[in-house]
Amino acid sequence: MLNSNGSVEHYFTQKPKSKPEFRLIRAYLRGRDFQFMTAAGVFSKRRIDLGTKVLIEHMVLPEEGYALDIGCGYGAIGIVAAATNPKLHVIMVDVNRRAVKLAKRNIKINNIDNAEVRCGNLYEPVKGMLFDCILSNPPISAGLTTVEAIIAEAPKYMRDGATLQMVVRSKIGRARFARIFNEVFGNFTVLARESGYRILMAEKRSGI
Repeated sequence: MLNSNGSVEHYFTQKPKSKPEFRLIRAYLRGRDFQFMTAAGVFSKRRIDLGTKVLIEHMVLPEEGYALDIGCGYGAIGIVAAATNPKLHVIMVDVNRRAVKLAKRNIKINNIDNAEVRCGNLYEPVKGMLFDCILSNPPISAGLTTVEAIIAEAPKYMRDGATLQMVVRSKIGRARFARIFNEVFGNFTVLARESGYRILMAEKRSGI
C-alpha cells in the first residue's frame, strides 16, 4: 500500500498517514446482508478479502460466552460472529486506530449490540480476560513473528475447551504455522480449505 507521499505503508500501523478515502461496501455473509465502512490505510478496503470470507463462513462459534477477533481491521469477522450468536459477546482488537474507528462505526451500521472494539497491540487490550473462542485473519504484512506471537500467546487468554481459529495462506507459512499450532496446543485441524486459504483450528485442552 502506498501513502500520499509515495512511500510504502501497510495496515499494521498505529496511525496510517494515507488519506482515508472512505467507502461503503456490502457483503452477504452466513446468510445475511452486511455493510461495512472502509478506508485507505486498512486491510482490504474494496471488498471482503477471500481469507476473511472463508473464516467467516466456516468459523465454529460458541453459543455464548466471550469471543476475541484479534487484528480485526474494520470489523467484518467480529461483527458477523456477534450477529450470528447474539448471546456471544465479541471483543475486537486492532493496533490501527483508523481500523478501530471504522469497526466501531460498523457495529452501529449493522445494529450490533453485543460487540465492542479496543485499540492496542495483539492481546494487550484484553489482559486478564479469558475467551471461549479466538478468531484471526492475522496481519501477515507485519511479519511471521507477529503471527507466531498470536498463536503462542493465545492459550493465556483461552478457557479450557476454547478454540483458536486462524486464516493461513496455503502457499505462505502453511507448514510453519501448522507446526506452531501443534507445538503450542498439541493438536490442530484444518477447518476449511478454499480459494488458496486454510482455516487452522486448535483447542485448548486442560494442562496447556
